[in-house]
Amino acid sequence: MSGAPETDARAEDEHVALERLAEDLWKAVSIADERAATDVVLDAVESGADPESVLLDVIAPVQGRVGAEWAANRLTVAEEHAATAINERAITAISLHPTARTRVSRGRVTVACVDGEWHALPARLLSEVLKLRGWQVDYLGAQVPAPHLIAHLHSTHAEAVALSSSIATRLPTAHAAITACQAIGVPVIVGGAAFGPDGVYAGLLGADAWAPDARAAAGLLAAGPLPRPQLDHQQMDDLPHLVDQEYTLVTRNSGSVVRNVFTALESAYPAMRRYDEAQRERTAEDIAHIVEFLATSLYLGDEDLFAWFIGWTTQILESRGVPARSLPPTLGLLERELKDFPRAIRTLRRGAHTLTAGNIV
Repeated sequence: MSGAPETDARAEDEHVALERLAEDLWKAVSIADERAATDVVLDAVESGADPESVLLDVIAPVQGRVGAEWAANRLTVAEEHAATAINERAITAISLHPTARTRVSRGRVTVACVDGEWHALPARLLSEVLKLRGWQVDYLGAQVPAPHLIAHLHSTHAEAVALSSSIATRLPTAHAAITACQAIGVPVIVGGAAFGPDGVYAGLLGADAWAPDARAAAGLLAAGPLPRPQLDHQQMDDLPHLVDQEYTLVTRNSGSVVRNVFTALESAYPAMRRYDEAQRERTAEDIAHIVEFLATSLYLGDEDLFAWFIGWTTQILESRGVPARSLPPTLGLLERELKDFPRAIRTLRRGAHTLTAGNIV
């Protein structure tokens, strides 16, 4: 028992040291100083820091901070992209360091982002962690179309696929990729913010496993082979409500829905008449995003996802000094456009209730 306090103190010291490293990395990343950022992580590894800890307890939280700063409008899109690119290069620097070169002692895993998903850094982190733990990893990067993923699996015979997605609107595509992998007998573990709190959508979409982070994913894969999927599994087996065709019809007609709502919004929200061309373009993009999230909510049969998106959109608009008062009339116009779709109407009203609760009128 006498060693317990020493162990706790050592763990606390390591935690403090990693937090300090994360702050140093943030200072370099936030001013786009690539050399300083690389020096921070390489100096840490040279001084004996565990490469996995630097990846997951230094670089990963800094990248999370990058996203939070963008959402709060304290980083521009360009600055966010630059920061992400620097973090990517910091990961590469660690992966090439001699202490990170681990002999392959386990099986083969393919790591990829679903088609349309550009946020590749979480998948890259998982790839490097798996390599450190002895796996042979095929890292395919951002937005991998399902047919190309399947062709790769046929040629490599991977034991499992790890699919990453950060944006919920990619979940229908993720579902198709999961089903395609399982159809050739390859189990799928998924992760990323898109799969919802506690991975609720992972189970809904029939994934064989879900992990909240790279450490957990590596632990699941090391614990033993994932269960082999049923080869005759179909997407409709997971989501029988899709038989009503609302998702398909809303998606197919999304372009005309966006145009009609945009045109009608000028009358419903008079302030829009004073918008310049750039503001009008952003408004059209916002309406398109609303329709895309509505369609995804219809796909999943989850009204709460749409309500969350409306609340998040309100915060993003307000952080940029854009009044959120245009959202209620937009939802009302969408309801008028989709009057023949009962699930869409219920979902739109759930989103409108979020605005009412937040006193956005």
